[in-house]
Amino acid sequence: MNLKQLEAFKAIMATGSTIGAATRMGLSQSAVSRLLTQFEQTLGFALFLRKKGRLMATPEAEELLAEVSGLVDGLQRIQRMADELRIGRSHKSLLKVAVPTSMTQELLPKIVAEFLKSHDDIVVELLTGSYDTIERAVLDRSADLGFVRLPTELPDFDIEPLLETEGVCVMPADHPLTRYPVIDVQHLRNVPLVLLGRQRALRAELNQVFRAVNLTPQVRIEVHSVGAACSFVAEGLGVSIVNGLLASHFAHLPIVTRPFQPTLRYEFGLAFRRDEQRSPLVSAFASHLKQRLGESINPVQ
Repeated sequence: MNLKQLEAFKAIMATGSTIGAATRMGLSQSAVSRLLTQFEQTLGFALFLRKKGRLMATPEAEELLAEVSGLVDGLQRIQRMADELRIGRSHKSLLKVAVPTSMTQELLPKIVAEFLKSHDDIVVELLTGSYDTIERAVLDRSADLGFVRLPTELPDFDIEPLLETEGVCVMPADHPLTRYPVIDVQHLRNVPLVLLGRQRALRAELNQVFRAVNLTPQVRIEVHSVGAACSFVAEGLGVSIVNGLLASHFAHLPIVTRPFQPTLRYEFGLAFRRDEQRSPLVSAFASHLKQRLGESINPVQ
């Protein structure tokens, strides 16, 4: 048996399905099923009963769960200790922060730079990706804290609400739509669009807005970060709908933003593992991040 098999078993027990476990682990459903099969073969007995496409945990699985969970947690702690030793634990502490990719381009470097002025004894490691990737990083201890959209896709977090923002329409500075103070979805008929990938939550919400007015979006380019969307818009390849928080940090590009109707609201927060006490370092950085972001947009009270 190996760590991945143990993690797959633990994730299936937590989510109740291989689909849920696959989402939590960032793997395909077939990969999780394969890991489970290998684990069962190693043990020599079944851990789940398959009934009408559903997995029902056996008494043996319930009995194993506590031991497996403890072992997985211990191995993850060893990995973290190895990371700290790699950077010189005797001299510096390691702080792992997971954020959306676009935050690392303009916003986060300034925030981290300010924090390091008063914490020169640490190393900051940034993990980037989609919000579900960030959630998984926090759960598997790859990150001490993560910037996530609320509500989260996965459970088991301690959440600190951070701020709210709304979707905005981003367009080239010389685009005809700039004459409107507010961009209505109807303005986007037959307009080339640069949209976030189809698996993103924003895209699903946008698609509902388009369907409500019987509008077929003219998608020209699909991207996977707000920064990329703004950059392609700046090249005149279309207009985009993105969250206003991140869009505001690309104002140096030749783009213009306008409020978008109907309103798309976004809530963000900081996610921590619920079953672990935060270190003073993690708490200090979380407070700093919350304060600095609050200067960009009104925080949630």
